[in-house]
Amino acid sequence: MDWYNEPPRWSDRGDVVMIQSGPGTDFWRVTHNGAVNDNGHFYYQRQKGDFQADVCISGEYRALYDQAGLMVRLDESNWIKCGIEFVDGLQHASAVVTRDYSDWSVVRLENNPSSFWLRVLRHGPTIEISYALDGRNYRLLRQAYFTPIETLDVGLMCASPQGSGFSCKFEQFRVQ
Repeated sequence: MDWYNEPPRWSDRGDVVMIQSGPGTDFWRVTHNGAVNDNGHFYYQRQKGDFQADVCISGEYRALYDQAGLMVRLDESNWIKCGIEFVDGLQHASAVVTRDYSDWSVVRLENNPSSFWLRVLRHGPTIEISYALDGRNYRLLRQAYFTPIETLDVGLMCASPQGSGFSCKFEQFRVQ
């Protein structure tokens, strides 16, 4: 796997990847405030064709917009990030689809779960994002058109747009 914007501290021990996000990091394009940010952390592999990516995420979220999850990326203007985003003291299942402009979908999660399972399924130009609170019963969060281009980067993403950084753990990351 390779880094796009390597974080200050990280470790990869096979089934467990630990990352300390850097302060002032994010992935976002134009919508809302005109900002373009492409300095979040992305630990990825190149993937051709259809795939399913799965991971279990936990984190010490504390600042507004602290985020950790999966990313599918073509380039700086075309990407999808999804996972947990911390808003108003609560964890939210979050999906941002970016094709020149970012959009944002969120679902508030009750009781700030200690772990969050995430699945991204690519079928042709379509991306489906699902999540589970128990690792078994997945709920569809978003389905979006992305791109017909066959080869994309897929992997782990985290950022801390307003905070000083936070620790997150990714377990059992698989792409098949």
